[in-house]
Amino acid sequence: MADAKKALVAKEKGNDAYKMKKFDEALQHYEEACRLDPTNMTFLNNKAAVYFEQEEYDKCIAECERAIELGREHRADFTNIAKAFARIGKAYMKKDDDDNALRYLNKSLSEHRTPEISKLVLEIDKKIKERDRLQYINPEIALEEKNKGNEYFQKGNYPDALKHYTEAIKRNPDDAKVYSNRAACYTKLMEFNLALKDTEDCIRLDPTFVKGYLRKGAALIAMKEPSKAAQAYQKALEIDPNCQEAQDGYRNAVITEGNDPEAVRKRAMADPEVQQILADPAMRLILEQMHKDPNALKEHLQNPDIAQKIEKLLECGIIAIR
Repeated sequence: MADAKKALVAKEKGNDAYKMKKFDEALQHYEEACRLDPTNMTFLNNKAAVYFEQEEYDKCIAECERAIELGREHRADFTNIAKAFARIGKAYMKKDDDDNALRYLNKSLSEHRTPEISKLVLEIDKKIKERDRLQYINPEIALEEKNKGNEYFQKGNYPDALKHYTEAIKRNPDDAKVYSNRAACYTKLMEFNLALKDTEDCIRLDPTFVKGYLRKGAALIAMKEPSKAAQAYQKALEIDPNCQEAQDGYRNAVITEGNDPEAVRKRAMADPEVQQILADPAMRLILEQMHKDPNALKEHLQNPDIAQKIEKLLECGIIAIR
């Protein structure tokens, strides 16, 4: 017959010993509590806590499993069930078994959510994903996948080429050239934003790889960003001044930009000299006068300094004479 009151007294003695790190003594009191009230899973949880501190992780796990079984049988509070699952998860963490740790911590959360366990789950999940990612890396397989991608690309089968380039990147995420290849594939598939992202990853991994800048320029031209494309081609020319593709790309970008007044204006606005002119309060006043009265231009052009600034703004397309 259970004696719950005496069992709780034994438990409190166990807790006192536990706090003083007298773990063997604590175990004796918790075992006494279990004998006095074999229906209360809390005492088994307490024993498991002792085993955890003693680094007896297998015993800790076994005791928690017994506690959960007993708790289910006697309809224990879900928070106690959650504690047992959480302790099993933490024990597996100590055993460097992240997969089981994550499994049991998630079981704990399914019973009762706490910030501590939620944080642990996120940390372990991230750790497992990174472990799996690193285990997946294989440069030899990456090269095979890249070559398969090249074969499909040459045949004009861009969707299948994309699959193999993506697999190559997963197998070797530090190979800048594969990002360049996939960028070309995305460009053919008219996925220009994805192409641009791949070129930026390519350049980040290898800032001296000319093709990365060429692919970036092509993507930006397709996205109707000739000014930015010209900058990308210019970077390529800085690395290889004799690169014909970069020369042609730069020329095409500049011509395209010249045919787009808005693009010209945007580029001009980025010019430090233009910014300085437009930031000058006196020049702002003069431009306002010119807007209201076009005849005011003749008067202002008599001042060489102002005339030079107005000429700069006219060249850049910032202002126009009516």
